[in-house]
Amino acid sequence: MPLNESGNVNPKQPMPLINAAECKGCERCVEACPAKCLRISDKLNCRGVKAVEYIGKGCTGCGICFYNCPEPYAIVIDKP
Repeated sequence: MPLNESGNVNPKQPMPLINAAECKGCERCVEACPAKCLRISDKLNCRGVKAVEYIGKGCTGCGICFYNCPEPYAIVIDKP
């Protein structure tokens, strides 16, 4: 969930919703994100790949990560 300045959840901010099971860990979204709010997780997904994760703040809802992802169901942008 998006966090505000005090570290509390801010549901009014956009955020990427990442389906870790579909992520192949190519890092295209991480490299493309202008806000640098994505990173590779330390945990393995069900396919044995380190998937992308949202750091919890900084998403502007631009969708660049979505458009750079080659997997059709791996990432979407939630814009409340």
